[in-house]
Amino acid sequence: MFFVRKVTEGGEARPRRRVGCLGGCLIFLVVYMLCNLIIGLIMGDRFGSSSVELKPQTVYHLQLKGTLVEQGQEENPFTGMLGSVPYYNSYAAEQIVGLDNVLSNIRLAKNDDRILGIWLDDASLSMEPAGAKAIRDALLDFKQSGKWIIASAKNYNQTNYYVASVADRICMDPTGAVQWNGLTAQKMYYTRLLEKIGVEMQILKVGTFKSAVEPFFRTSMSDADKMQTMQYIGGIWDEYKQAVGASRKLTPEQLDALADRYMGLQPAEEQVACGLVDTLVYTQDMDSLLRIYTGTKDFKMLTTAKMAQVKRLDSKAKNKVAVLYLEGDITDDEGEGIVGKEVIKTLKKIRKDKDVKALVLRVNSPGGSADASEQIWRAIQKIKADSIPVVVSMGGLAASGGYYISCGADYIYAEPTTLTGSIGIFGVVPNVSALRNKVGLDMDGISTNKHSDLDVNMMYKGMSPEEFRMMQTMVERGYDLFTKRCAEGRHVSQDYIKSIGEGRVWLGAKGKEIGLVDELGNIDDAIAKAVELAGVEMYRLAYYPEVIDPWDELLKSFDTTTEEERLLIKMRSFCSKPRMVARMEEVKIQ
Repeated sequence: MFFVRKVTEGGEARPRRRVGCLGGCLIFLVVYMLCNLIIGLIMGDRFGSSSVELKPQTVYHLQLKGTLVEQGQEENPFTGMLGSVPYYNSYAAEQIVGLDNVLSNIRLAKNDDRILGIWLDDASLSMEPAGAKAIRDALLDFKQSGKWIIASAKNYNQTNYYVASVADRICMDPTGAVQWNGLTAQKMYYTRLLEKIGVEMQILKVGTFKSAVEPFFRTSMSDADKMQTMQYIGGIWDEYKQAVGASRKLTPEQLDALADRYMGLQPAEEQVACGLVDTLVYTQDMDSLLRIYTGTKDFKMLTTAKMAQVKRLDSKAKNKVAVLYLEGDITDDEGEGIVGKEVIKTLKKIRKDKDVKALVLRVNSPGGSADASEQIWRAIQKIKADSIPVVVSMGGLAASGGYYISCGADYIYAEPTTLTGSIGIFGVVPNVSALRNKVGLDMDGISTNKHSDLDVNMMYKGMSPEEFRMMQTMVERGYDLFTKRCAEGRHVSQDYIKSIGEGRVWLGAKGKEIGLVDELGNIDDAIAKAVELAGVEMYRLAYYPEVIDPWDELLKSFDTTTEEERLLIKMRSFCSKPRMVARMEEVKIQ
């Protein structure tokens, strides 16, 4: 999604601080740090130790729980310890699982004889289909070692079951179920609500398939949106059926029949009878089953976070392959996700490092700021100009602006279930004049020129036909630039890009057919290609951005501004700065 902003001048509201409380928290933090330092010195294991000893007869305890992100962070020693501390943000206790860590751990488990097998525990990990496939493929590769995998959960959601289906034995709680019922994509439409409250959404767009604006002027899905949505959720569902069917010896027809029965509402015994589950066992009793598989009662277990701290053999090679993770919405100079200003700074750092011989971009983004996307694209072209090959590995999403920052690479990989494309642009300008009249707000002012008050009037009075045409022309210029960048990067005509653009979303597999991507593969494939293009033999990987220090994260968490205050600040800022927002569509599967 792209953002093109026009704002009036004005100051930003600043959050209030509870100085007294913050001072108390800082005192507590200092005391807490000193206590841990003393305890660490006494026990010989200081806080922040990044090395974990891998012992014989170990099981990799891969918990499918929390939220999957592309790049993992260091294990936070404060997680779970400060839950009762005032103002300690709840997100700090959220379990974040790095896909990079999981894949690295599975490779280690495959090749290290001290690892006996993998226990897939729980089945509630929030992840996109592409991330799930990456884990599943890694587990299938692990099985080539002859080691075992067992899975257990109280309930299996559909994507987690897709991953767990590779296991040699699937266990489930006797009171649980497999939520096998097919995929759906639902949208909520606001047109009638907006009419009731007196708000008109003025729509400017290019692209028949740019459906993100439809909820503001329709009450149901357009035929174009139905077609593209059915295509990508149907493709993902086919992947699920083929993969699960191969592992569980069930045909796609049988799996469709089970989905039509909504297996999540069927008794546990039926899950076993139909072949989705092998054994009914309480999770609390899994240790007995693990003793059988390990052949000992003295086995050890390491979680994903602990496995990531097991020391690997570091390459001493001078040559580097830089791996830059770009995940989230694209913004200009603030917020979370892909912050253009910070990404450009990182790309400059990579460019200046003479030891970097290739760059791999891991992109997982629905898009964002138009200007930030263009600036990131430009920074990537500068790296290419220095004869440094750039290879893109797409995650679950590389759509709209996410595709913009990818299209200029030398080579592009996508997963079969990656959602990509969405080459199109639209603008939404809310007109609240009817609402303003309803509540009795009047506006008046003086301007020096014909359109001096456009930024204000387009929201509070509505655009004139001439102003609408001007805005539409700006959106069309944005689309023309976007398609031009894609055509240059993919070495095809701009007319061809426009023919497959129009805001349409494509699965990675189809994207390969139509030329949006070069090959289907994962990040390891992308790294191998980058090494090939760079023509190097000995190399080491350098990861960006740098991992966040847990201490910095803790200090950040003591921000005493409440969520309500943050929302109020944003509302004040928005109301004082009327803007036109042109953006590219966010693509989500629900």
